[in-house]
Amino acid sequence: MTEKVHCLIIGSGPAGYTAAIYAARANLKPILYQGLQPGGQLTITTEVENYPGYPEGIMGPQMMIDFEKQATRMGADIRWGLATKVDFSQSPLKVEIDEEKWIEADSVIIATGASAKWLNIESEQRLNGHGVSACAVCDGFFFKGQEVAIVGAGDTACEEALYLSKICSKVHMLVRRGEMRASKVMQDRVLKTENIQVYWHSETDEVLGDKTVEGLRIRNVQTGEKQEIKIKAFFVAIGHEPNSSIFKGWLDMDDQGYLITQPGSTKTNVEGVFAAGDVQDKIYRQAVSAAGSGCMAALDAERYLGAKGLH
Repeated sequence: MTEKVHCLIIGSGPAGYTAAIYAARANLKPILYQGLQPGGQLTITTEVENYPGYPEGIMGPQMMIDFEKQATRMGADIRWGLATKVDFSQSPLKVEIDEEKWIEADSVIIATGASAKWLNIESEQRLNGHGVSACAVCDGFFFKGQEVAIVGAGDTACEEALYLSKICSKVHMLVRRGEMRASKVMQDRVLKTENIQVYWHSETDEVLGDKTVEGLRIRNVQTGEKQEIKIKAFFVAIGHEPNSSIFKGWLDMDDQGYLITQPGSTKTNVEGVFAAGDVQDKIYRQAVSAAGSGCMAALDAERYLGAKGLH
């Protein structure tokens, strides 16, 4: 069973929906498959205060509903379904949906996003969105002047700890080993910041609190000794995983699996395939930057189809 389309969009976060809005307005008749998590990472975020145009802020899930409604109103065909396999060996490009149906597309926009890595402890999942977060830049502001904790040892964890140190009274930073993975300059900045306390050889035993985060129980991995600290928020900064596994062997990616796009564009190494949002962005990872690259991908696709005489 095969369906033929001009423009296929895979993924439904800010990048995918924005690409759908632009592609629909350009009359590319885009079909968008939402994937496992319609709305992407924003659906596990609570209030979004830093997206332009929402002076009172907006809840992440509601914002994604608004994006979807706008894309639908423009004429995009939004569908429930997961891309499970691709064949980019020739044009038209082929994408398998739900292991049963193949789509033949003149152009493909990949906006499958990235997923935050979690510690996978019960209390972390239960309090996610209630003081537990994987994005300090998104949620740190809500804990202004309060004590918070962060777990991680890379550059991102250091950046987020420094960001939090400017708005929170104290930042407790948990590092599992006796050293950080972060670059020397980032480590130095953290260690010189007075209100960041680093706990070496330490891991999270439990996030404490019933409805919101009230504290953290830490375990020293060398001695087994446990201690509790009072905090109001717990940030997990142990990395992100780009949702790119089905493109392995077809598209160029870095050692972490992020898709590589040509500088100043959303073009991948395969003609007619474009990538937008967090699946190709490990630096900014914000809703507004993802939306911007979704717009770029739709414009790139429109120009590509026009040049090929397919639109």
